[in-house]
Amino acid sequence: METQAITEWTFFEEVPIPLDVAQLMVQGEQPFAAFKTFRDSAIFTSRRLIVRDAQGVRGKKVEIYSLPYSSVNMWSTENAGTLDWNAEVELWTRAGHIKIKLGRNVDVRRIDQLIAHCILNSGR
Repeated sequence: METQAITEWTFFEEVPIPLDVAQLMVQGEQPFAAFKTFRDSAIFTSRRLIVRDAQGVRGKKVEIYSLPYSSVNMWSTENAGTLDWNAEVELWTRAGHIKIKLGRNVDVRRIDQLIAHCILNSGR
């Protein structure tokens, strides 16, 4: 039985890790990589994927999604084809199904390696 995507994000390009992400992390958590999203950024850390979504005209209201790697049961990646410009990542989690579209400037194999490294080394 396939579940509906509860959340869908697009990563446009890899960017420097935002300096203010440190205030979101717990002791011992380290940031690995960050990607520009439509309104903010997504950060892969040693323990979870953090997606920040700035809202409103000035971006003062920020919604933060935190996906611990321990909740991911399975993932898949799909590279872009000839007619399909976007690569995709799908995560099946205890919370539901999450789809991440990757822009042309994001290497799907880099994302695959990040996810594998983070999930398989999370010490579940």
